[in-house]
Amino acid sequence: MSHAMIQEFEARQMRTDHPEVAVGDTVDVHLKIVEGAKERIQVFNGVVIAQGGTGMNQTITVRRIVANEGVERVIPIHNPRVARIEVKRQGHVRRAKLYYLRDRVGKKRRLQDRRRGLATTTRRPQAAEAKPEAVAAGAEA
Repeated sequence: MSHAMIQEFEARQMRTDHPEVAVGDTVDVHLKIVEGAKERIQVFNGVVIAQGGTGMNQTITVRRIVANEGVERVIPIHNPRVARIEVKRQGHVRRAKLYYLRDRVGKKRRLQDRRRGLATTTRRPQAAEAKPEAVAAGAEA
């Protein structure tokens, strides 16, 4: 098989219905689990601590805490067993791999929200404009 044929085959198999997932995001990964003849969906939620691979081999490593034990799962993004991925929260990180979270315990394990400064920066100019009007209205009365 030529390289072009392999790329064409992989392009057809790649999934485009998943959102953009970045390291530090808190995600819910809905996985299809087969038990006997039944198939059900199991949700694995946690923080994305690493991304790896390219193309069809792209994976994310999701870490969560269950019964005070850390559980990590490497999930291939384009796997047909992945029903969907939901991004619940976007974390502000400055590293490509968050392996240091393995050693953290309690509240130190939390990541700051990526949108943390937006609410305060939009309110300040409005509050500054409202004060001169209030002063002017008070002076007229």
